[in-house]
Amino acid sequence: MAISSTVTNLISTVHPDIIDAHILTRLDGPTLASVSCASTRLHELASNEILWSKICCSTWPSVSSFSDLTRSFFSDVYSVIDTVGSVTDLDRPFPELISAVDLHYRGKVIFSRVVKTETTTAWFRGSPLRIDLVDPKDTVETPIKRGRWTEDTCRDLDQGLTLSWIVIDPIGKRAANLSSHRPVSVERNWISGEVEAKFATVVGLESPEETVECVITVVTGGEEELHVKEVSLKVEKMEGTHLNGKDSLVILRRVMEGKRGNGRRRELEAKRRHEEFVEKKRERKEKKLRAELVFDILTVAFGILGFGSLVGLCLWSR
Repeated sequence: MAISSTVTNLISTVHPDIIDAHILTRLDGPTLASVSCASTRLHELASNEILWSKICCSTWPSVSSFSDLTRSFFSDVYSVIDTVGSVTDLDRPFPELISAVDLHYRGKVIFSRVVKTETTTAWFRGSPLRIDLVDPKDTVETPIKRGRWTEDTCRDLDQGLTLSWIVIDPIGKRAANLSSHRPVSVERNWISGEVEAKFATVVGLESPEETVECVITVVTGGEEELHVKEVSLKVEKMEGTHLNGKDSLVILRRVMEGKRGNGRRRELEAKRRHEEFVEKKRERKEKKLRAELVFDILTVAFGILGFGSLVGLCLWSR
């Protein structure tokens, strides 16, 4: 307590312009948030909306086109989704969903894009949700030079890739980051030679059976340099099917309204939840296969019994 008080007193002697221009601007969001709790004066200086806007644009280049970024926006997209909230105003207009996506490789941006998805069309509401950021006919070149693809490629991308997929409700002024930051899995397609990295966030609902996972897939390939061939988002149910646009929109709005946790544990928490989701999905699949096997055996048994009874009846009637 004495040390903290001494540090606070020392900072109080520094001119506010120096703190604002040369100290706070060098901090990342989580550190700045911690600093704002140290004293009333630092809280006032660290609450500057322009400062937070610069941090947001530096952290996520895709959001630089938004002019009304605030500290609450950073809090929304950096924190971990703990529990979903309830959506009471389902009739509120939600004409479009904004996706702001940034893909980094070892700290350097290799892909950054903002996509607006219309949510009112019958096709969107009735079809499985899939938001694609890269046209299937095109690939996105990157400045990353690579040699021949080897078995170490997956390990390299697992350690080097980071991704942020921020979904924004422009009407409700809420946002959420659906990415695990680092991949939860990286696998190579031995036929095409492409590498598929998955980022995911598990969303727990009222019961385990209703739990869904927001899965972001990044497909990369290329011999001489790294090319991004696919960046897409789906919402997957426990049984392996995908939610349609209407149901996914409700889930995303509940995510935006939900409670958040400390973003510093995002990667470990996302990996743990993903592994639990995959394990439960495997158990459900095995249970379903066992039930189908029992049903098939009973069907065959009743068929044989029925056939035997029919033969016996025919022989008896003679």
